Amino acid sequence: MPATKTVTVESLIAEYADGIAFAAEEQPATTVDDFVAQLRDAVRTFELAGINGTEELEDAATYLVDANESTDSNGRTAYLMLAARNLAYAVDMVSELREMV
Repeated sequence: MPATKTVTVESLIAEYADGIAFAAEEQPATTVDDFVAQLRDAVRTFELAGINGTEELEDAATYLVDANESTDSNGRTAYLMLAARNLAYAVDMVSELREMV
């Protein structure tokens, strides 16, 4: 059976910070609060560019905040999994934005 990758706030930031920072026109975030702020800034950029998927990024930002504030490890894990699922759209969105500029 293959090993499952553990999703953490840090792993999500590491995976998506560069692309989201590109869309937000900022340096890559290193904290949850900064990453969430950049996600929300990137949403505006994607909307202005006519790129679909912003609802998923808004949801991911909300789930990251919820995970960061959760004191229950099961709840935190669930929020992180939901955030990861919604962030999966970011890769294609950033690629589409890069092609436009």
